[in-house]
Order: sequence, then structure tokens, then C-alpha cells
Amino acid sequence: MKVYLGTDHAGFELKEKVKEYLQKQGHEVEDCGALSFDPADDYPDFISKAAQKVAADASSYGIVFGKSGAGECIVANKIKGVRAFLGINSENVKLAREHNDANVLSLGSAFVTEHQTYDLVKLFLETPFSNEERHKRRIEKIRRIEDRH
Repeated sequence: MKVYLGTDHAGFELKEKVKEYLQKQGHEVEDCGALSFDPADDYPDFISKAAQKVAADASSYGIVFGKSGAGECIVANKIKGVRAFLGINSENVKLAREHNDANVLSLGSAFVTEHQTYDLVKLFLETPFSNEERHKRRIEKIRRIEDRH
């Protein structure tokens, strides 16, 4: 599975750990930056790149990191075709995948431990979309909103 990663300085350390974890799990990982720790960098530069890659590759996923994860989620959702969410616990990750076919997970390094992060990433990548008609209908409505704006 192809996974694109993006972060700024606030999520850099966690991104590096997740990158290693994903590679050990046999996933193909592309790091869209930051590639080094720079306390003056800006998350939109890296998050938008990762989100664009996910949008261009329907079979891929993205994981983005920041201090809260909120700004990163906002940036990712500006890219047409991305359905990003803020991962806070197992239930919300499961529902985002099953109900929303979410393709980008945003994590806040200030709010999840390293161990929680691995659990959330695993759940995100392994939980399938339910394909229930009501959820497909809602995702199609989201696509139409994207097309109009």
C-alpha cells in the first residue's frame, strides 16, 4: 500500500517514527516533507503536497502531522478528492474509514502518544470502507460540493 506523509516541525519527530513503522510493515512510503527539522517551516507547504499525491492516486492514503493536527486537516481538505479527518481515538478512525472512506489521517503530536499513533495508523490503513449505499450517496454529495466550489 502506498502512503504519503507530510508534516511541519511540530510533527516531525512523530512522522519519522511512523515512517519507520510503516516501512517495517511493508508499506511503500513517500515522505513529502519536512525532510529535516526546521522550527520556522510552514505546514501548508508539506501537507498540500502529500494531499495532492493522495488525490492523484485513488488507491493510496495519506497521514499528516502537526501539533494539533487541525490546521493540517484543513489544508488537506482544500485538495479536491481528499477526505481528511483529525484522528483522536480508535472509534473516530474506524468510523471515518467505514462511513466517509477517509483517505487522509491527520494526527496532533500534542494529543496522541507514540503508542496510540501506531494503533490509529494501523486501524486507519486496515479498516475498509463499508460500501453501504447511504455512505456512498453522502460521499457523492461531497464530490458535487467540491465540483461547485
